[in-house]
Amino acid sequence: MVSLRLLGRRIGRTGAGAIILGLSGIIIWTFAISWRPSDSSYTFQGVDVSEAQGPILWPSVMASGADFGYLRATMGADGRDQRFAQNWTDTYASGIRRGAIHVWSFCRLAADQANNFNTTVPRASDALPAALYMDFSEDCPARPERDVVISEVKRFITMVESHTGTPILLKLSQQVEVTYRLSSAIPRPVWAMQNFFPPNYADRPWRMWQASDMRRIDGVEGPIHWNVVAP
Repeated sequence: MVSLRLLGRRIGRTGAGAIILGLSGIIIWTFAISWRPSDSSYTFQGVDVSEAQGPILWPSVMASGADFGYLRATMGADGRDQRFAQNWTDTYASGIRRGAIHVWSFCRLAADQANNFNTTVPRASDALPAALYMDFSEDCPARPERDVVISEVKRFITMVESHTGTPILLKLSQQVEVTYRLSSAIPRPVWAMQNFFPPNYADRPWRMWQASDMRRIDGVEGPIHWNVVAP
């Protein structure tokens, strides 16, 4: 009988511990998906999205505190985001500032990638500076030498900036920056990424920070990237 009582107590404690852990996990998750940096520290905040989010209600996004929206436009030399044109139109109609993103491919020539972007993204006087997003991907195993990458990125920048009329942003993953140290070689504003804590992996201070890749807001299905501009 004593052994059964002890066993029952241990099971009870284990169950209570599991419940506490479960509740703690829910609380942490709820905080994580709703968190964003404070407005007092970062005045300008916004999202970046792609076709993965599906249709977006941009007035609701604005009501959630977004001052701008960056929209994925193109990928590599021939990829185009299926919702870019609609998002480009809808952001303008809603009055939110808009910018376009190109996703870099280490497997394609810079000139071909720039042509893809320039023929997809209209030149607009109201547009934010275009952004070049660089990260490693499974569909492209190529890892060119640093001087080759720097030369190609500079060619892309020259072509795109001739089209847009404004300097681009370099959105660099930590892996790419550590491998190629592009922020020290290319004098363009850095868009860095790290959940919850300001990143410091670039050689220059970031101009924009992707502070969360899991935030959920009204007007968008699923998680979005939440970004802030340096004060």
